[in-house]
Amino acid sequence: MIKEPLLAPSLLAADFLHLNKAVKLIDESEADWLHMDVMDGRFVPNISFGMMVVEQVGKVLEKPMDVHLMIEEPEKYVTQFAKAGADTITVHYEACPHLHRNIQQIKDLGVKAGVAINPHTPVALLEPVIEDLDLVLVMSVNPGFGGQKFIFETLYKIRQLRQIMQDRNAKALIEVDGGVGLQNAAKIMEAGADVLVAGSSVFGSEDPMETIKKLKSLGNLPVYEV
Repeated sequence: MIKEPLLAPSLLAADFLHLNKAVKLIDESEADWLHMDVMDGRFVPNISFGMMVVEQVGKVLEKPMDVHLMIEEPEKYVTQFAKAGADTITVHYEACPHLHRNIQQIKDLGVKAGVAINPHTPVALLEPVIEDLDLVLVMSVNPGFGGQKFIFETLYKIRQLRQIMQDRNAKALIEVDGGVGLQNAAKIMEAGADVLVAGSSVFGSEDPMETIKKLKSLGNLPVYEV
């Protein structure tokens, strides 16, 4: 048996002609958060959406909004995303040469602070700030595009991160983003994750509401060694 995950479907995989329907779906489902992937075409090789979309979604969304900034120089924009309604703002370790300052800036805005790490970034690099964080986002694909295949080695990184947090008595949630679906969610949770970001596996399914329900019921599934 494993604990029930917090589930944060990613709006990136939704139908952008009908975002209102996607937001309504999240609010009416068993999902816990809505994950918002903001991309700038510089930090990652893709452009998604910006603060105007976040602001409009924030006006109608009833559940917490989890904003993931895959952008260069996030310190220039976090105030605007906080005003747009973000409940959590996550910046990338790789984009922040002054990471401690970035974290404190987010917290000073009254928003929960997260740090994301790319697949090649060792989790040990977060030790100097781990006790300041509300969230650590472990990327299980190379960021920039949805629908990618889960990188298997991420499971070991999650375990390493969980051990570091236990050793430091850190309280941050561990979130995993990329290639997450019914085929691997139980293994990810067993490794030590708290929050699952599911994009294509939810919005690309025939019945997104049912898929969300199944992902939330992982606590009823057996866990197999990997």
